[in-house]
Amino acid sequence: MPPIVILTDSASDIDSSLRQSLGIISVPLKVTFGGETFVDGVTLTSSAFFEKLKQSDIMPTTSQPSPLDFVEAYKLIIEKYGKDVQIIAVLLAGVLSGTYQSAVIAKSMMEENVDITVIDSRKASFVHGLICVEAAQAIKEGKTKQQVLDMIDRYLDEVQVYFIVDTLEYLQKGGRIGKASAVIGSLLNIKPILTLDPVGTVSAFDKVRGTKKALARVMEALKEYAQGQPVKVAVLHGAAPDEAAALLDQVKQEFQVAESYVQEIGPVIGTHVGPGLLGVVMVKA
Repeated sequence: MPPIVILTDSASDIDSSLRQSLGIISVPLKVTFGGETFVDGVTLTSSAFFEKLKQSDIMPTTSQPSPLDFVEAYKLIIEKYGKDVQIIAVLLAGVLSGTYQSAVIAKSMMEENVDITVIDSRKASFVHGLICVEAAQAIKEGKTKQQVLDMIDRYLDEVQVYFIVDTLEYLQKGGRIGKASAVIGSLLNIKPILTLDPVGTVSAFDKVRGTKKALARVMEALKEYAQGQPVKVAVLHGAAPDEAAALLDQVKQEFQVAESYVQEIGPVIGTHVGPGLLGVVMVKA
């Protein structure tokens, strides 16, 4: 059977050691602070990013990989695995970034006749990252490309994600909410519970007062989805490892967890939500 390789982007927030162990290839986005540009996960780590973010008065910006970046990635995969390689690219939601479009253009630029499938995940962070990890594990288990694609489709349709932010400041700066809403929300300790709609846009799921109540509401929503069945889970955090570990413990007590991960969000996603984010990604096993 021809080799199958999963390709993604750095906004999938897959820990480098996990990514390398599964042979997942990542094409990085870029983050700019003022006049200084960094390569996500290469010249700027998550921890260094959050330190810069706290100290900076300038809102960072992000930029997608170019089609040539993807051409280079495709060629490197072909060099390593041969021309019969099958590439599955699972990428950041097209409504959030031009990353997916760059990968599509790059495919059309390839001179070699290579089997490349490019997927708009309609997701972000370790939501599409989790699906890449599961796909790579399925490949290691000997699944065919079609079996892997079928699994990816199911997970993309079913995966649940809810997250809360520590401050509304970054959502306001990024234009997600108005300044008045951010000020009033902060004064009242209102925690919006956010999710991704079917096309990948960040949307409000609910609003409650205080982190404890917000997390309780998240658990309630996830129980409605899980219906007592085994699940695969990831807890996401933005520079909040202790809180993430505690949240994972809580999830394990309340659900039949078949597989679990804790992942820190990277610079690209962190630009838009700031430090202190806590989130849960879940899909039925």
